[in-house]
Amino acid sequence: MDSIKRLIRDIPDFPKPGIIFKDITPILGDPGAMARITGAFEREFEAAKPTRIVGIESRGFIFGAVLATALELPFTPVRKPGKLPYDKLSVSYTLEYGQGTLEMHTDGVSSDDRVLIIDDLLATGGTAAAACELVERVGAQVAGVGFVVELLFLNGREKLGGRNVLSLVTY
Repeated sequence: MDSIKRLIRDIPDFPKPGIIFKDITPILGDPGAMARITGAFEREFEAAKPTRIVGIESRGFIFGAVLATALELPFTPVRKPGKLPYDKLSVSYTLEYGQGTLEMHTDGVSSDDRVLIIDDLLATGGTAAAACELVERVGAQVAGVGFVVELLFLNGREKLGGRNVLSLVTY
């Protein structure tokens, strides 16, 4: 994953002063990097036997949809408020620089699903924990949570409890 790490660039003071944003957009322009990321998620989560992929807005949509296609599984988006047109569940949470809310369609996941939740970055864990809560609220099981990048110094993994967590690149 060193080749993936080399593609990630630091953007200082974004979105607020004092934050160093880990910009993964160069990865998106590298088909080989995308294939390595997808392959790593496939290998690491194979034993979890997922039945559905959930991607967290917005960059989690990219990695999650690619993985869902590779595994031939259905994909469900978890979105910010006001973006989903159908009946939905919502949960509010704390993130590294404010508050947030996530929503998912009530029929986006069924109670017999084993769900992989995918996002680009694990920071404080609030967003991922909220997505887990949405999935579990409908009775589905979180089979794993995958990230391209994890910021270890923010201890976000703690909010995910004992869940099966995979981060491909860590800082």
